[in-house]
Amino acid sequence: FARWRRLPGLIRPLLAGFSLCLAQDEGEGERLRALGAPSVKAPGNLKFAAGPLPVDADELRRLTGMIGDRPMWVAASTHAGEERIAAEVHNMLEPDHAGLLTMIVPRHPSRGPGIAKALGANGRLIALRSAGQPVAPETGIYVADTLGELGLFYRLCGIAFLGGSLIPHGGQNLLEPARLGCAVIHGPHMSNFRAAVEEMRAAKANIEVADAAGLAAAVASLLANPELRTKHAKAAHRIAAAKDGVLDSVVRELAPFLDALAQGGARGAPAGTPSQDAGDTVDEETGRARA
Repeated sequence: FARWRRLPGLIRPLLAGFSLCLAQDEGEGERLRALGAPSVKAPGNLKFAAGPLPVDADELRRLTGMIGDRPMWVAASTHAGEERIAAEVHNMLEPDHAGLLTMIVPRHPSRGPGIAKALGANGRLIALRSAGQPVAPETGIYVADTLGELGLFYRLCGIAFLGGSLIPHGGQNLLEPARLGCAVIHGPHMSNFRAAVEEMRAAKANIEVADAAGLAAAVASLLANPELRTKHAKAAHRIAAAKDGVLDSVVRELAPFLDALAQGGARGAPAGTPSQDAGDTVDEETGRARA
């Protein structure tokens, strides 16, 4: 946004060519308007329209039986540097939480073997999912370096830290664990989901931490207090459930364009909006189509 503001001669004609811009929240909408978009609405973030992440029920039962009643938490969609932090947290908590199991799901599964090797260098027993290694009673950290299984680990753990947030990456979708009954923890770098974070903060549905010590304190409090964990999880789930109508809101905004397209309208634009066909040219000053 800051860079585009310095180039109004490029961005304003570009945005002026759109009949409608849909923003994920009002903050993004205001930025689009400031840059020159003539019509902006904010129906919500389409990432929140997805249903609960899928799970292999048989695998869920298998792992549940393997793990038993051990205390556990998951560091999900982690990026470089955050796995080391998760391991530090594990070391801080293990003396007070016998049998603690820390699950790490790296954002990029190809990093799994390297993560397991680095974290196991000081003698920890690490299990690597891609290698088919089981969660043994003495396993402290389980590196789940597979694709499409976050739904499995969110359902198992009930306490989820979202990666990409203790480093300046922008965070991950915090409504995914919220939909599956997790208490949600994240770092300060959640710019990609700013509106959802603010909403959850207002409802006391999330826990924000700044570093390893803060993450350890948050996980410890949730492990030690099941009622607190349930309270956070329920508050987060209520917010996630309220987002189920996002797709309907987006479709309502698109419906006039789709109706016009179905009726043979130019480029699907509703009546009264700019259109362009093969015989049109573009006004070099405004960027709008003109016959």
